Amino acid sequence: MQIQLPFIVRLTLTLLAILMLGYFAILGKSLLSPLLFSLLLAFLMLPLANFLEIKFRLNRSIATVLTVLIMLGALYGIGHFFAIQLSDLWRDWPLLEKQVSNSFHELQYWVSKTFHVNISKQKTYLADSAEKALATSATVIGTTLITLSSSLLFIAFTLLFTFFILNYRRLLYGFLTAVFIEEHRIKVSETVMEIQYMTKKYITGLFIQMLIVSTLMVLTLSLLGVKYAILLGLVAGIFNIIPYLGISLALIISVLITFATAGATKAFFVLLTYIGVHTIDGNILMPLIVGSKVKINALIAFIGIVIGEMLWGISGMFLCMPYLAIMKIVFQKVDGLHAWAILLGEEQKAPIERRRRTFFKKRRQLVEKKLPDESQ
Repeated sequence: MQIQLPFIVRLTLTLLAILMLGYFAILGKSLLSPLLFSLLLAFLMLPLANFLEIKFRLNRSIATVLTVLIMLGALYGIGHFFAIQLSDLWRDWPLLEKQVSNSFHELQYWVSKTFHVNISKQKTYLADSAEKALATSATVIGTTLITLSSSLLFIAFTLLFTFFILNYRRLLYGFLTAVFIEEHRIKVSETVMEIQYMTKKYITGLFIQMLIVSTLMVLTLSLLGVKYAILLGLVAGIFNIIPYLGISLALIISVLITFATAGATKAFFVLLTYIGVHTIDGNILMPLIVGSKVKINALIAFIGIVIGEMLWGISGMFLCMPYLAIMKIVFQKVDGLHAWAILLGEEQKAPIERRRRTFFKKRRQLVEKKLPDESQ
């Protein structure tokens, strides 16, 4: 006999579970963040690992090592290409500094003429600001070094976790099916397969979206005659993976570099280019390529991004969307959690007029057949 708890008790337990999971996520950030990222990569690379193991009859460990090495080779190729582009920017760095210095002096004269603040006072204010900045430089350098070391540690943990998840995938799958009773094992298998399919499609969609945005930006910036068009276009495409924040950072970088190399007019055109491409991406590419794989409504997605940033920073912002989609799949399969799946999903558009016509059509059929109306 199943005992039905009062609503207030169930609500309290739900809120306590959410708070405990949030606190656990904060405490386990160093472990959980690369682990969850590795799980997505493992789902993405799983077809390749299975192909190497079945087609070439390789040992599972060898197939997993080759899969991780192929992934590393792809990442190295992308990094090497960026290094070449950045070397060109580094060679022109003295010219950029000179251009920025000239623009700064022009800004000083404009402030002096418009707000009647003489240049000596501006220099005094800047000198005071510089002294304050130097006083905190040690803290800034220390924070930068910690961030760099944390990033390297994150990459190392991600690669290791990806290898172990791929290598022990059958063991993990066996645990998931064995931990549930016999009557639920088919549903568990279906859930795992659906999550794997959705994750692979979502990450593939992100790469397609990144490629299209990068191509649009490179072509548009090249037509505008912007220097470093390839580098800035790739930065825009890659940063666009980070929801909301990424495109803003790419915009700031591109506008500053264009302003330093070509002046304010061309920087303004770059700003318009970003607005146009972002409009196309947000209204066409994102819903068509990525949104169709996830199907999370915009309100929950935005709340998830904010909470992800509060908990884990940029990695949390990236991970929130696929794991919201995974949670939605789980909620759909578990009895008693269907309401949460409805909350996460998109609104089912069924116009009132269409439902009204369907209702009256059924009533007419009942009258024509001279059957009793069940609504009475």
